Amino acid sequence: MERRTAVLTTATLACFAANSLLCRAALRPGLADAASFTLVRMVSGALMLAALVLLRRGGRPKGGSWPSGLALAGYALAFSFAYLRIDAGTGALVLFAAVQVGMIGWSIAQGEHPRPREWAGLLVALGGLFLLARPGRTAPDPRGLALMALAGLAWAAYSLRGRHARDPLEANADNFFRGAVLTLAATLLVPHRELTRAGLALAVASGAVASGLGYTLWYAALRGLDRTQAAVVQLAVPVLAAAGGVLLLGEDMTLRLVACGTVILGGIALVFTPRR
Repeated sequence: MERRTAVLTTATLACFAANSLLCRAALRPGLADAASFTLVRMVSGALMLAALVLLRRGGRPKGGSWPSGLALAGYALAFSFAYLRIDAGTGALVLFAAVQVGMIGWSIAQGEHPRPREWAGLLVALGGLFLLARPGRTAPDPRGLALMALAGLAWAAYSLRGRHARDPLEANADNFFRGAVLTLAATLLVPHRELTRAGLALAVASGAVASGLGYTLWYAALRGLDRTQAAVVQLAVPVLAAAGGVLLLGEDMTLRLVACGTVILGGIALVFTPRR
């Protein structure tokens, strides 16, 4: 069981990091525009999840909602447009931090009382994000950072809405179809669209494999992880994305990213790591 959980978790983290790398690769000049990439990603993800639901029990996916579909489409669009401006590692780091801050903030708003060490971790993570966004020669594009933070908050909202789903796989499949419809409506507003065969292949890989199959693997891995383990293990995603960006896409690994990333991930780890 432990070996199975380890394999599933490793595969899931690789899929999550691959989403950033595939998006950055596809949005290079001449391959795909952000809106078309997002639409293909959503449609292919919906088809993959629907096929998995059909293989498991048959029937049409259900359990989703239009508000959840809107949150999913908002995340996917902001994610893609952000990667027109920032590197894979920076984007994954900001996305992950914004998701955790959004979910923790919602818990506080609902009346939960964090312990002092949790407050400290949250403030450390926010401080790292502030230092990352501070103007300077190696500072990432501020619009890209803002878009990725928005993507993270949208994903946090989507995750919070789906916490009590009876069947997460089926609900995700339904939400992906709804999100694809909303993404199509948004794509029609984009005046200039471009999608080559290479861009299409990268978008399908992002939607069907890194998203659809990745989420399915994650649900299976969660059976062997407790809440803290599930939260802390995701700290590996920005690291994998940054390393992949350097090795596969030729991106720069700046001292600012390393230092601020260490502060942000350390703060989040402080929130989720058990006292012992």
